[in-house]
Amino acid sequence: MASLDSPAILLNPIDDVAAARRKIRPGEFTGIDDIIACEIIPRGHKVALRAIPAGGEVRKFGQVIGRATQDILPGQHVHLQNLAVVESQHEHRFSVDIEAKGMIPPEDCRTFMGYDRGAGGVGTRNFIGILTTVNCSATVSKYIADHFNRSGGLDGFDNVDGVVALTHGGGCAISMKTEGYLYLTRVIQGYARHPNFGGILMIGLGCETNQIAPILEHYKLEESNRFRTMTIQQLGGTRKTIEAASEMIREMLPSVNAVKRTRQPLSGLKVALECGGSDGYSGITANPALGHASDLIVRNGGTSCLAETPEIYGAEHLLTRRATTPEVAEKLLGRIDWWRDYTARNGAELNNNPSHGNKAGGLTTILEKSLGAVAKGGSMPLRAVYEYAEIIRERGFVFMDTPGYDPVAVTGQIAGGCNVVCFTTGRGSVSGYKPAPCIKIATNTDMYDHMQEDMDLNAGTIATGDESIEQVGARIFERIIAVASGEKSLSESYDYGDNEFVPWQVGAVT
Repeated sequence: MASLDSPAILLNPIDDVAAARRKIRPGEFTGIDDIIACEIIPRGHKVALRAIPAGGEVRKFGQVIGRATQDILPGQHVHLQNLAVVESQHEHRFSVDIEAKGMIPPEDCRTFMGYDRGAGGVGTRNFIGILTTVNCSATVSKYIADHFNRSGGLDGFDNVDGVVALTHGGGCAISMKTEGYLYLTRVIQGYARHPNFGGILMIGLGCETNQIAPILEHYKLEESNRFRTMTIQQLGGTRKTIEAASEMIREMLPSVNAVKRTRQPLSGLKVALECGGSDGYSGITANPALGHASDLIVRNGGTSCLAETPEIYGAEHLLTRRATTPEVAEKLLGRIDWWRDYTARNGAELNNNPSHGNKAGGLTTILEKSLGAVAKGGSMPLRAVYEYAEIIRERGFVFMDTPGYDPVAVTGQIAGGCNVVCFTTGRGSVSGYKPAPCIKIATNTDMYDHMQEDMDLNAGTIATGDESIEQVGARIFERIIAVASGEKSLSESYDYGDNEFVPWQVGAVT
């Protein structure tokens, strides 16, 4: 077994590989038994602890992450050159680990300072949003937002976080019978209802496929002082639309500005759990620490939402065990089956993930990445599985079906109602997700030191032995409460979040 200061980390006694805390040079002891590295092992990468024959299974986290493509000797670097993915073949047991341990009585649960929107939930921010139904109304919407944000239009309205134009590249030349249309309209209505918006203006062109009226009718949205709609063609063009929209927003501003933060129960929090630019440390440090924070959120009455279905592939058996009912487990497996079909008909495979950066950081197969990614979900029972951008109504730990592409995934989670985003990264992702604040958590200290101006928290202290998973998880939990209560995250200080609104485009564009 490795000590806290050894060059390599053994994660499970049955593992065939260990992860390098730092670069291990040829001839250097790994710190595990008497294993000596026989070649360079880059930081975060895997070193073999025993002889593995070609075709033999390779274990990390106590689970199979792939199969050796050639004989591997103790001390060798285990990566793309000698390890390949195998089809996930796990026994899926349902609802066997569903005890909600450590739940806190409601009177003792933590609170935060949020915006009470009544039946609409609790906001952590107070934006005015401009939603576009089609790409054709994007430029006008950006002009309007820029007028308020950069030209003094918000002077005197200090309680308004800004006017944000959420634009996208779709909305026309699609069939209204497709999944892509359903996902787009579901995202738009989810943002229209989001508690981080004090006011919403929806702008269309007028002749697009994605008409405003069917969205309002299907999702039972009603116009009000807080929610207005318009089309450019009806108003008579660009200038007239900008003038009319600006006047509508000026009318909204006093009432939006008047809303104040009040003390709210943690049940008002819905936290999106996300990882991007992952590396070999992600499943060792930041992800399990975020998992501990997720457990603390749930124990205090809140909700945490795991996503990215391609990045739980190969680890879904760990979630089916925690599903509160067999129906929840079956729904999760049904989404995995959908993804197998979806990737196959598009000439791809689930193991197209990990990305180039993931592999450079030490992740070799999707099974390895998934086992680390699922750690963000902690240990609490899985209470619901949602399709993309569905409104999250169940409290506790839940899952949403999304792609692994971060902007698309988080867009779905926010549409579902998530009002804070926690984002772990090993390579150094920089992004934000208006209207929800995004907290960045570094997996390793080297990257954290290099990119401190973008990273809110460092979980690399787990790898160095300076902190435990639980200690870092507690720090994340406290930062979530602080940011939910108004403290700005670093991505907010850079005003990230205008360009990361990316609804999932599925199906033919004609």
